[in-house]
Amino acid sequence: MKKKHNLGNEAVYDARTLGLPRMLVLGLQHLFAMFGATVLVPILVSGYGLPLSIQTTLLFAGIGTLLFHVCTKFKVPAFLGSSFAFLGGFQAVANLDSGKFAAMTGEEKLPYALGGVVVAGLLYLVLALLFKLVGAKKVMRFFPPIVTGPIIILIGLNLSGTAVTNASTCWWLALVAIAIIIVANIWGKGMIKIIPILLGVVGAYIVALIFHQVDFTEVASANFVGLQKFVIAKFDVTSILVMAPIAIAAMMEHIGLHRTLLGDGLATAFAGMFGGPANTTYGENTGVLALSRVYDPRVIRLAALYAIILSFSPKFDALVNSIPTAIVGGVSFVLYGMISAVGVRNVVENKVDLTKSRNLIIAAVIFVCGLGFASTGGITFTVGSADITLTGLAIAALAGVILNAILPGNDYEFGKSVEGDASADLGSY
Repeated sequence: MKKKHNLGNEAVYDARTLGLPRMLVLGLQHLFAMFGATVLVPILVSGYGLPLSIQTTLLFAGIGTLLFHVCTKFKVPAFLGSSFAFLGGFQAVANLDSGKFAAMTGEEKLPYALGGVVVAGLLYLVLALLFKLVGAKKVMRFFPPIVTGPIIILIGLNLSGTAVTNASTCWWLALVAIAIIIVANIWGKGMIKIIPILLGVVGAYIVALIFHQVDFTEVASANFVGLQKFVIAKFDVTSILVMAPIAIAAMMEHIGLHRTLLGDGLATAFAGMFGGPANTTYGENTGVLALSRVYDPRVIRLAALYAIILSFSPKFDALVNSIPTAIVGGVSFVLYGMISAVGVRNVVENKVDLTKSRNLIIAAVIFVCGLGFASTGGITFTVGSADITLTGLAIAALAGVILNAILPGNDYEFGKSVEGDASADLGSY
């Protein structure tokens, strides 16, 4: 006879002891936790002019999570949702206007952005192999907080303009979304504190409905059931150089855990190959695990199946896309700032000494390269018959890594501070 558990009072590692109905509800709870952030990524990317599909995103969030569980031998209770870290890369590809990209529409640029995502995912696999062969300490010496912190800060700052542009379409509605997120984050308890983005979107959407700010034209014409919109990745050096450096920042949540990095890398590469964004493990779902005290990966896999089922509904896709632009602006207003704040946290918690000339120079060059070249369109040069463009973020990442490698005095040692090493985790804010 199976032992019955009092949910929430004691840790549960086999959810089957709770019975099937409770397991199904717990899986639904994890779906709610990941949902707001996961669908926000394709909404934002579509706003940049690249038509990333919500249906396809949900499909590969589900498949990617299951693939991650296979790679980690079904032992790590993590959900893989859309990664915010790569938003800056999508925006940079959308803004490319030189060489072959000059005459392209957003729909034509999307496959190349996805090709960059695939390569970023494969870079995870290379890093996982290096961690396995030579150890995290030797690898991380080339990616200390003085490099990764400023790069993460730049990702958020480069996106900030679109947040203001979107919010300005209806400032009062954007402020409603911002206010809900702040209240949920600061004063929320339990599940409310875990899902501030979802609450911000849903709460502001209800207000928009009351004031007739929502257009249901596309929702009415959409089918209830239909296949996802797959986009096959295409590869170009320029788009690869846009996306690949972002992997330096995004990999931080997996440092020293080669199996989770392997799982995330495979999930990201697979998603990018067929039309989905990069994946990352979600702090929201980790919060649900702690809240429910049910640590069985089976409930996460249920959430993955729910996401796959939802991905077959164009009607649901259209409903999510009916969210007013101002609400998206309000949510991203907070989100982009949080991304930059994670970079600041990485520098602060690792006690980076900015009185040292080498550290000050590295940070200074990264910031000027990232912001300065972003404002001028980057650097375009020709290799053979191909035009290659280095965006501001790509130049900043290359400059930071090279300067850190050649300037004397690198005293960062991975493993000294667990909190510091984990402080650049973009899924933890």
